[in-house]
Amino acid sequence: MTQTPTFIPLLNSVSRAETTAGEAFTEWAQSTTDKRLAKTLRLVAMRESEHGIAFAKRMLELNSEVYDDGLDFTAELRKVVASKRSDLSKMKALGFNKSNPSPDIFDKFFRDKTIDPTTGALLGRYICEERDTGRLLKAEHDRLHAAEKKRKERANR
Repeated sequence: MTQTPTFIPLLNSVSRAETTAGEAFTEWAQSTTDKRLAKTLRLVAMRESEHGIAFAKRMLELNSEVYDDGLDFTAELRKVVASKRSDLSKMKALGFNKSNPSPDIFDKFFRDKTIDPTTGALLGRYICEERDTGRLLKAEHDRLHAAEKKRKERANR
């Protein structure tokens, strides 16, 4: 019997969080009236869902399966997305009004020196896509914020 890789809990957490996030971003995309934002949210939802599947698949390849670890990294996301807030308010509540922090959550992912090349490649692609998603959502926030500012300026004339 082979030993379970030490990084399985990381893969599990990513798979579970990304799957749930994909569902939340899909819900948001379906509820917004802003077509440009909806398109971005659909792209983000597809990425998140694909990440969930890819990490679950990798776990199966490593003779493990996704399991309930009791952690919930998406509770706030789901709560905000389901709220009646404006899209701009949702983006602010989720921190998309800020630039990506450095260091970020992903800086710790490669501390485990036993990660094999296949898993490392998956993690690398995931991290790059997550950082790009942050940039896309920040750009959408900035666009919505600028439009709101213009609306307020017109209303004050």
